[in-house]
Formats: sequence, structure tokens, C-alpha cells
Amino acid sequence: MGVLRKEPKNQDIYLRLLVKLHRFLARRTNSTFNQVMLKRLFMSRTNRLPLSLSWMIREMKLPGQENKTSVVAGRVTDDVRVLEEPKVKAPRTPHSHTKPYVRSKGRKFERARGRRASCGYQN
Repeated sequence: MGVLRKEPKNQDIYLRLLVKLHRFLARRTNSTFNQVMLKRLFMSRTNRLPLSLSWMIREMKLPGQENKTSVVAGRVTDDVRVLEEPKVKAPRTPHSHTKPYVRSKGRKFERARGRRASCGYQN
């Protein structure tokens, strides 16, 4: 029998920010969405199963789902059978200019690898 997690084991600061936001919203609002999102953010990577793109498209085509926004707390896998993909917004994509949430903004802090071509690679 497992133990219910109260916080994620991962030390990722972006995940911690999401947990802080959804914990506040789950406490202050009476919507179950924020409670479910908080529970899913606590899950380990093996329990956060990936979602296929075709499954998401099929669910969003159901009646009454036209103007709704779908939120996934995990990975969305590509499906080669889908010919036309709907417009999707995804965070942390290359060239999106999303700034990292860091305490120190000096020369050595998240400014080298992955940010400039001369230091390994650049996204």
C-alpha cells in the first residue's frame, strides 16, 4: 500500500512553481480541477503516463468540448496517423523566449549551454 504524496520529489523549480500555484488555487477555490492538477503534479514520471495526440483530438471533438481548453500534466506523444493537427500551445519550446526562473542572474547562471552555440549547442 502506497503513501499519498504531499509534495513532488523532483527539485525542478518550474514544477515547484506550478505546485505552489495549484496548491493556492486548490485551497482558495472550490473547483476540483486544481485539486486533480495538484495530485498529478505530485506523481512520479512512471505514473504520469503519456497521452497520444490522436486521443486528445478525439476527446476534444466530443459535443460540448469546442470552446474548452485541454490541460495535460505529462507528455503528449506524436501520432503519425493524424494528418491535420489542431493548433496547440506548448510551453518550453525552442525560440519561445521563455525566461528561466532563477535566483541569480549572473554570467554563470543558465546562460551558457543551450543558450549560445559556442558553448555546446543552442536551441
